[in-house]
Amino acid sequence: MTDDKLAIKINIADRYYPLKINRVDEHRVRKAASLVNNAVTKYRAAYDSKDVQDFLAMVAVHFATTMLETKEKLEIGNFSDDLNVINDKLSAILTQE
Repeated sequence: MTDDKLAIKINIADRYYPLKINRVDEHRVRKAASLVNNAVTKYRAAYDSKDVQDFLAMVAVHFATTMLETKEKLEIGNFSDDLNVINDKLSAILTQE
């Protein structure tokens, strides 16, 4: 059996972090690191703070908010699908009479 793990280093806000990840996740992890770095760069340009910790906190809140919004939209979409199924069943029952 082969080891599907890969040891990589990612750079977040000028610091390197060693990670051991699944090989299939490498592209996703590197893309995520790039998104974080791009967001940090935007916050650095927009705000006067010199503490990278402040920027990382802002980025964390931004991504967490985006994730929650996406989750809420998915839950609403699933609810809508459930209602359509119920509606179809009710229509079928009503047309049988």
